[in-house]
Amino acid sequence: MWNWRLPALLRAPRQLRGSTSRPLWPPGCGPSRAQHGAPGTLPCAWQLHRDHLELRYANTLMRLDFVWLRDHCRSASCYNSKTNQRSLDTASVDLGIKPQAVRVDETTLFLTWPDGHVTRYGLEWLVKNSYEGQKQQVMHPRILWNADIYQQAQIPSVDCRSFLETNEGLKEFLQNFLLYGIAFVENVTPTKEDTEVLAERISLIRETIYGRMWYFTSDFSRGDTAYTKLALDRHTDTTYFQEPCGIQVFHCLKHEGTGGRTLLVDGFYAAEQVLQKAPDQFELLSKVPLKHEYVENVGGCHNHMIGVGPVLNVYPWNNELYLIRYNNYDRAVINTVPHDVVRRWYTAHRTLTTELRRPENELWVKLKPGKALFIDNWRVLHGREAFTGYRQLCGCYLTRDDVLNTARLLGLQA
Repeated sequence: MWNWRLPALLRAPRQLRGSTSRPLWPPGCGPSRAQHGAPGTLPCAWQLHRDHLELRYANTLMRLDFVWLRDHCRSASCYNSKTNQRSLDTASVDLGIKPQAVRVDETTLFLTWPDGHVTRYGLEWLVKNSYEGQKQQVMHPRILWNADIYQQAQIPSVDCRSFLETNEGLKEFLQNFLLYGIAFVENVTPTKEDTEVLAERISLIRETIYGRMWYFTSDFSRGDTAYTKLALDRHTDTTYFQEPCGIQVFHCLKHEGTGGRTLLVDGFYAAEQVLQKAPDQFELLSKVPLKHEYVENVGGCHNHMIGVGPVLNVYPWNNELYLIRYNNYDRAVINTVPHDVVRRWYTAHRTLTTELRRPENELWVKLKPGKALFIDNWRVLHGREAFTGYRQLCGCYLTRDDVLNTARLLGLQA
């Protein structure tokens, strides 16, 4: 049975107000009481069980463990609101703890614990922060695209001066980047130094085995196919890192020749097609771990990197995709998959590859001096067509956390 609470502040039955002379509730659930208040607000119903509270509010049925309810208390003695850090020692909470009294008004849940401590939770806060609430929410809002969708959206580039000097320009850029996984800045002075200033506007630069800011030509100065004039198939970078780089910046400083267009493909759009057409294959790609490897012995560069993870990475509570790790050049020997799974994995990988290679999903962009491109390397695959002549790019990797931090400080959901 459920205890219903409408907006008026309602008094709980005596045995729920802290009396210890008899059990608070019979085994399994609490007593039932139906009461009504003023109409026009969201109804709230609750029921006590042996180890948790069931609470229905805003069309969400939440199951809140008593230990969880005590651990997340936001009172001054349990949580430091100035630093936004918890003060309560989680290991000190009795795993068998139960509230002595429960009360709900139109906005708040009140719990009184055996030691007399009172915990208060806003009902809206619980909907947002409960497991059931999180299942209904998207961590990172985005617009999935193929070439036609992106071109029809007519996403404007942001002017360099507006990007560097105004929060409005920066926010517009970041909103486009978060939604589509790519964004452009125009009128950038075509030098490595100016590109560095641009990158530092939104993030710390992530120094890697390739350095901090790098020049990129076809001189085969590194042991990587990218340092040639050959075409490159779609891929994400640094799959051989345990944490692949989050954002990549490209700026073409000079090209005296033909070809060399940049290919962009929304990996999340392709993965969504797999999810709709073959959900079992999507699940397999999200669970089978693979190794990616980078071995380099060129000049003074000696590196051996190994990164492990599935092709598709999802949040387990809502199945939301947050990272695609796709690079056929750098995939290592498949020795982490048993024989009875290998063929099914190859089939699933072929299905995803087919979606990634559909011509309608390919967005081709000609990079030119003054136009900088930012790519979400956890989402958007890039490649290029073969080229002739001298072509020089500069760029860097950015720390994903700092880009998202900048976006949140500007009021964006990231």
